[in-house]
Amino acid sequence: MTRFPALRAHGDAPVLTLFRNLDSSPKGLTENEAAERLRRFGDNRIDGTIRAPVRVWAAARSPFVALLTALGVVFAGVGDIRGAVTVGVMVVLSIGLRYWQHARSERAISAVRDQITTTVTVRRRAAAEFPGSEREVPTSDLVPGDVVLLGPGDVIPADVRIVAAKDFVVDQSALSGEALPVAKRAPQPGTHEEHELVETPALGFAGTSVVGGTATAVVAATGSDTYFGALAQQSAEPRAESSFDAGVRRVGWTLVRFMLVMVPIVLVVNGTVTGDWAQAGMFAVAVAVGLTPEMLPVIVTTNLARGAAALSRRQVIVKRLNAIQDLAAMDVLCVDKTGTLTEDRIAYAHSVDYSGSPDGEAAEYAGLAVRFQTDRHDRLDEAIETLFDGEDDLVADALFTGVAEIGFDHARRRASVVVRRGSEHLLISKGDPDEILPRCGYARRDGVVTEFDDAARIGADELVRAYAEHGMRVLAVAAREVNARLDGFDETDENEMILVGFVGFVDPVRDGVVNAVKTLGEQGVALKVLTGDNRHVAARVADSAGIPVGEVVLGRQVEAADDAELREMVKDTTVFAKLTPAHKARVVTALRENGRAVGFVGDGVNDVTALRTADVEIAPDTATDAAKDAADLVLLERDLGVLARGVAEGRRTLGNTLKYVNITAASNFGNVLSVLAASAFLPFLPILPIQLVVSNLLYDLAQLALAWDRVDDEYLSKPRRWDARGLTGFMLIFGPLSSLFDLATFAVLWHVFGAGADPLLFQTGWFVEGLLSQLLVVLVLRGRGTPLRASRPVVLATAAAALVGLLVPLSPLAGPLRMQALPASYLLWLVLVLAGYAVAAQVAKRGYARQRTWW
Repeated sequence: MTRFPALRAHGDAPVLTLFRNLDSSPKGLTENEAAERLRRFGDNRIDGTIRAPVRVWAAARSPFVALLTALGVVFAGVGDIRGAVTVGVMVVLSIGLRYWQHARSERAISAVRDQITTTVTVRRRAAAEFPGSEREVPTSDLVPGDVVLLGPGDVIPADVRIVAAKDFVVDQSALSGEALPVAKRAPQPGTHEEHELVETPALGFAGTSVVGGTATAVVAATGSDTYFGALAQQSAEPRAESSFDAGVRRVGWTLVRFMLVMVPIVLVVNGTVTGDWAQAGMFAVAVAVGLTPEMLPVIVTTNLARGAAALSRRQVIVKRLNAIQDLAAMDVLCVDKTGTLTEDRIAYAHSVDYSGSPDGEAAEYAGLAVRFQTDRHDRLDEAIETLFDGEDDLVADALFTGVAEIGFDHARRRASVVVRRGSEHLLISKGDPDEILPRCGYARRDGVVTEFDDAARIGADELVRAYAEHGMRVLAVAAREVNARLDGFDETDENEMILVGFVGFVDPVRDGVVNAVKTLGEQGVALKVLTGDNRHVAARVADSAGIPVGEVVLGRQVEAADDAELREMVKDTTVFAKLTPAHKARVVTALRENGRAVGFVGDGVNDVTALRTADVEIAPDTATDAAKDAADLVLLERDLGVLARGVAEGRRTLGNTLKYVNITAASNFGNVLSVLAASAFLPFLPILPIQLVVSNLLYDLAQLALAWDRVDDEYLSKPRRWDARGLTGFMLIFGPLSSLFDLATFAVLWHVFGAGADPLLFQTGWFVEGLLSQLLVVLVLRGRGTPLRASRPVVLATAAAALVGLLVPLSPLAGPLRMQALPASYLLWLVLVLAGYAVAAQVAKRGYARQRTWW
């Protein structure tokens, strides 16, 4: 079914039929009609607000939150209210932190958006019997049927049908990706042309901007009913699973599998040894909690919030917290050319004669033409104006007088002025070389005018083609003397001109782009250019930015390739040109199917589909609202250097998160192994469930400080992901290592301190040793360096948790927690066992680090 059938019909309809279909008039709507339609159709805005329930669900959607919620339900089911409350607090705190950060980011985006208020000129009537009058109204008050007047600099506020236009040119790159402006006009009577919807000459679309000319148009659709609005709705659709989502899911299932194996074993062994199956069941539940890093959602969120704060100081607004860790995994960044690699402006490059030799005359003649051109100035004219200062204008005004002008239009693709100097009249014409060269009979070189013969024409054509292949825009400049005429000048005077030369222009590469591309490359992030522009421009810009070019793949090749061929094509290709929005999305999808973590920088509505397909969705703050709504990260500075710094911050955040995940999971696994071994010979529980929960809570609170820890430079040099295989290996090495020292502690408590006859002494002794060993091993395993390199917050938090653990058996809490004071001589054993454990862990770490990546 054809999309937007009503809009297509409006584009082809005769003017009277159009007004009849929209129940409007060339005089405009009455104020009452406009008010009634505003109530019926609503404000002319696209609501990008995320509702509170949706934001809560986004904050709660985490496998770790689901796992802890299930454990909380189990606690409640077996009557352990304290355990259920403890787990519930962790879940609520994690969700609350995420909700707060998401809401904070939305407020920041809204603040940027609210800084801009726009109005539009409409023609309305006080009542049906009054004539129409023009006035400014907020764009949000526009309704279907309104007659609007558009001029240079206006942003088209709704989907409109052009009813009258003069040299009306629109930049609609935000929708189509086409870099050059396009002409819009009313349809020609008796003609019918087939066009893609966006290319329909009689239709203007919301969000596009007027480059030049004027038009009268009637509003056909507003708000979410516009073409822009329909594309923007894609930003609200569910996003693809990112690399972070997939990694977290795998890590979560790894922990669940360990739990499913260990909990039944503990239940059977403990129940068989003690004969108390109810107590064994309670302890099995405690073991399940012990295996789960219950503060994981809180610590992950704390790390992400700290990362978001750091990125905000680097001019990056984080809308989706998990995107920070997707940024850490990113190994491919797809960017458009215009505005990201380049400055999105036209700049003068050089002036040459027809043979390609440097010659400033062409630029001087072009500058004189622009000085006396009263018609609209395009971007090339503005670039020429920057070449000449005020003194040049004074000289031109003193020597020359403007006489006449033959204006530019898209059919002629050239503009001419006639100036007078004394009694002489000089016509200067500038424009598309394809239009200027055929009108030249002579050419100037080294100040000498010669005939512009076939050989010279071929050379000039090849020169223009060579410049185009290097991505340059070329303006041809010609002149001739003309006789004064009372009846004015016309196109017949633009013949047998003298070709003065060519003026070249480029879209300059942004300052700092080369260094940013180099930095991203050193970080293991490959850049790929995805643009709707032509292959030559794309290749030149990529090469200037320091991106290896190779073979350029065009949109038609992407269209023709099947999925398998495209996956092969995107492996080595770095520049894709003449792409449609659908092509961009296919390229991103193919990269992800190849196992790459893909970032995409987009600023137009046409980029929304590709944004929603990528792992990391990035938009500059100058992007359309739809692109910003779809994005995870909004750059307040359109600078790839900001993104390079963001990649390092993302990896730092991920590294500190994985420290907690890996070390805690390994320690907890070791505790479970210790419990399993102890259950085989102890006639009582080696530690009570409430003691295990308190131990984990003290440990986890100390680990909140990991968000402010240092990360090894080597870890920041490569893309990093959540890796379930790495977690499994880490747990299987360092878990049993911690269990060995636990078992040594059991033996000392049993044989040296006689704790076999005193369960409280045994349980208190292991509580203290287990907590201190867990805290110590974080300092040892937190990186490749020595424990002394830990940041001050980590050291202080670890010391505080250790002190509380030592004091709990001596405090009033000892009774409720069923603990007792430990013998002073036991503290000597603690020093020995902890020192031995630290040395063993350091040795194991060195061996492990030679085989695997550290954080």
